Amino acid sequence: MTDFNIIRVARTVLNVKDLDRSRKFYVDALGFIETERTDEAIYLRGLEEHTHHSLVLKKSEQYSVHALGYKVASNEDLDRLQALFQSKGLKTKWMEEGTQHALGRALLVHDISGMPLEFFCKMDAAERMLQRYDLYKGARIQRIDHVNCSVPDVEKAYSFFVNELGFACSEYTATDQDRIWAAWLHRKQTVHDQAFMNGEGPCLHHIGFWLPDPMAIIHCCDVLASLGYAASIERGPGRHGLSNAFFLYLRDPDGYRIELYSGDYLTSDPDFKPIRWDLNDPRRQTFWGTKAPDSWFNETAPFLDIETGDPVGTAPPTLEQKKPEFII
Repeated sequence: MTDFNIIRVARTVLNVKDLDRSRKFYVDALGFIETERTDEAIYLRGLEEHTHHSLVLKKSEQYSVHALGYKVASNEDLDRLQALFQSKGLKTKWMEEGTQHALGRALLVHDISGMPLEFFCKMDAAERMLQRYDLYKGARIQRIDHVNCSVPDVEKAYSFFVNELGFACSEYTATDQDRIWAAWLHRKQTVHDQAFMNGEGPCLHHIGFWLPDPMAIIHCCDVLASLGYAASIERGPGRHGLSNAFFLYLRDPDGYRIELYSGDYLTSDPDFKPIRWDLNDPRRQTFWGTKAPDSWFNETAPFLDIETGDPVGTAPPTLEQKKPEFII
């Protein structure tokens, strides 16, 4: 047990070059709700979400990702998290209420892998559009579901998130030597909030958004093609072995990878046992056997340092395999 309560992954912030171009993709094609727009950013949310946003697109020439945001239960949790990260000698930085749009007091940190995280407990409210079926379009995005990151030492990241931050593991991939190659960790009662994959890092691989059903993904493919975004479809549709979810991977106009995701399972029981997948089992990646393109293996997005704003330095993976095989 930990002294704080991390609830779920709650937001991400991406730098984009052209706000109008990004809006056409995320709002007109995918169906996000635009909560607010300023000269410098667009704030988006899913139909189910009752808070101001789960995705921020900030105007910038720099292709990069700001800290991944986690919601906590109270302000006291933020103070306890700061004490933990400082005790490990890791960077921390306070953002007081009013310094980030629609967000309350927030703690920025770098985790054990060098990945920037953000913790907050307060965000402005917004109308929940779940039953505004007249507004459903594109992929019918419901909510943010998870983030997946490439890190050089998955076992190190796994240990920190499970033992220090109180996450639980739903599924993992292991080598023949029983080393953890990839892991799916959660705080909410689904398969994951945070996934780690073995690779150059820390970097963001993708952000996953929850959809109501597989037909929403199929419909989204038709909408994307009709609007001229067929080339944005990188992988899928398909079904993962890991998580059992139906999926589609897209690349947005700046190159960030977005996963549309539906159909995983409940992980709330305290006696739930993590599911082990062998690294050589081809079903873990795509249950139907279809292989992912090289771009899916090799291309990620850089993080920014919470203090300097420069790209976070990366390192090569500590585990190697002759033929690169990665996770969902």
